[in-house]
Amino acid sequence: MELSTVLSRAQRGIEAPLVRVETHISNGLPAFNIVGLPATAVRESKERVRSAIMNSHFDWPDRRLTVNLAPADLPKDGGRFDLPIALGILAASEQLPLPALQDREFIGELALNGELRPVSGSVAAAIGSSRQQHILVVPAANAAIAAIVPGTKIVAAGQLLELCAWLQGAADVEFAKPDPDSSIEACPDLAQVRGQALGKRALEIAAAGGHNLLFTGPPGTGKTMLASRLPGILPELEPQERLEIMALRSATEPTTSSAGCWQRPFRAPHHSASAQALVGGGVLPRPGEISLAHQGVLFLDELPEFPRRVLEMLREPLESGEVTISRALQQLTFPARFQFVAAMNPCPCGFDGDSQRDCRCTSDQIQRYRARLSGPLLDRIDLLVSLSRVPAGLLLNQQQEAEPSASVRQRVQQARRLALARSGVINAGLNASQLEQVCRLQTQDRRMLEQAMDTLGLTFRACQRVLRVARSIADLTGAIDLERPHLIEALGYRQFDSQE
Repeated sequence: MELSTVLSRAQRGIEAPLVRVETHISNGLPAFNIVGLPATAVRESKERVRSAIMNSHFDWPDRRLTVNLAPADLPKDGGRFDLPIALGILAASEQLPLPALQDREFIGELALNGELRPVSGSVAAAIGSSRQQHILVVPAANAAIAAIVPGTKIVAAGQLLELCAWLQGAADVEFAKPDPDSSIEACPDLAQVRGQALGKRALEIAAAGGHNLLFTGPPGTGKTMLASRLPGILPELEPQERLEIMALRSATEPTTSSAGCWQRPFRAPHHSASAQALVGGGVLPRPGEISLAHQGVLFLDELPEFPRRVLEMLREPLESGEVTISRALQQLTFPARFQFVAAMNPCPCGFDGDSQRDCRCTSDQIQRYRARLSGPLLDRIDLLVSLSRVPAGLLLNQQQEAEPSASVRQRVQQARRLALARSGVINAGLNASQLEQVCRLQTQDRRMLEQAMDTLGLTFRACQRVLRVARSIADLTGAIDLERPHLIEALGYRQFDSQE
């Protein structure tokens, strides 16, 4: 047999399309050609595969080798095809039985001594192989993370020689299991925050409804501290949400541990991050920070310091929950359903409205500073909260006991259960028709809302967000109908609009 076919998986965003590695050995001058739109890393695999086969005590066929990666129009990148190419050569040269490769898929990068090194995209490959009911062979370092996919069969391979012994029936292997150390890491507790009752209340409302949140206030008021506590009061991840998070993580790096896959991500990029780092991109597009924050929290500290062009790129993902990246070779869509939390100072010096320090900024400087945030971006933020400095006596009071995150999370979970039972989505995801059904207002309440829209200059989008926040406030109290106190509190979180 001079022809063999080995199944593998390419990496296309967070998907792993099936690739057939076809190997043909023919007579002629010794040559080794790889076709099928291979990238540089794939073309370089020729030398890695040759050395790995010879150092694993197999014979290298000194004939004409042709490897085709099908389908030919799918870009192939990375070292993930080293292992299937090597197995294809061994099977085509009759050093491996071809039936042993049936219903099995292989990914892995080969070292020169035949050792298998981890690759990216192992979770997506495991999802794809489980749908086909195939066994997936991955490097040993990728096995634990790939095994978190339900219904999949993962074989961990450490060396090419050991793997070939199993394929020949000379050795036994055990299917990999998820890392037993995969547990929820302790998140920073809300009880550590002294004072700031308004900030804690806004954080609870944001968690209950999945709302976006902006903290403003002088330096040292606890804006960042509050934001970092949000993951600790969010509900636990559902199994499907965990898979989405791990597929995104493994698409960016050769993930070798499932640690942290059971909790919601908290991404806090620096304000010097580029548009590509935040949104994603590259010649072969990869997810950016907003996709890595999927099902979790994206926190932007010092919000006005981010380039305005970068901030404006957040507008579409905040509405649609996904981001589409178009390049010459392909167009990919990544999920980006995150909670947006940001923090900023009220002015360039940071002390506008501070009770202890005087502001050095002129009114024009303050206006230019706030104008760095566009109206459409602010429209997409549900809660705009101004924090003031906490008195020193309250900060140093060791006797004060604050409510821990665990008890706040219970209320958040109950509020989310009410929203999901009523509409099937959390309140931040209510569309216009659902919003009209769950937020029926009395005539006098509707008139009050109309007056508030005129006074605060709210757009229709901002008005809808006020109603969604009011619905979350009502759910936290267990109220069936939307009442005026809920509406008044929700309107109180739009005061930043009137300062513009």
